[in-house]
Amino acid sequence: MNIYIKNFFKFCLIVLLQVLILNKITLRWWAQPGGFPVFTPFVYPLFILLLPFETTVPVLLILGFITGITIDIFMNTAGMHAFATVLIAYLRTNVLNALLPKNLSEYPNQSPSVKNIGWMPFLVYSGFLILLHHATFFTLELWSLNNVGYLLLKIGASAVTSMLFIITYLLLFTRQSASRL
Repeated sequence: MNIYIKNFFKFCLIVLLQVLILNKITLRWWAQPGGFPVFTPFVYPLFILLLPFETTVPVLLILGFITGITIDIFMNTAGMHAFATVLIAYLRTNVLNALLPKNLSEYPNQSPSVKNIGWMPFLVYSGFLILLHHATFFTLELWSLNNVGYLLLKIGASAVTSMLFIITYLLLFTRQSASRL
């Protein structure tokens, strides 16, 4: 299948998953209604994280903006998702270069995935960028550092939950080779 069509279907699947299912779920880490923040897990940055290695930074920025603004339209968040997604799209190549032992050009026609780089490097890569995305988004959303504890709790709980959903997505929609398990 053509790489562009494959990525378009991946975009549609991830956005539909975010908009139709995850945006309807409000989570608390425990049942205490007063003190713990309510949050929604975000898996849509996974689209940017799974783009091929050879995707250039300008293309990443455009796709990051399109992905973020699509979520902004559905969540009525006035560009906050677009800003956070463009930021991780901009930093994605540098994070991959710092993390991988080989240059990105030595991974022809491949995407950063568990199958290509292994579980641990992928979890570090995606975990760092998801944490950065959430920190940016929730800082913009709250627009105040008056209650830093609440902000850090919301960022941490949301990032951990988002990573759990991302791992679930990877387990469901990625073919694994027997040697990598």
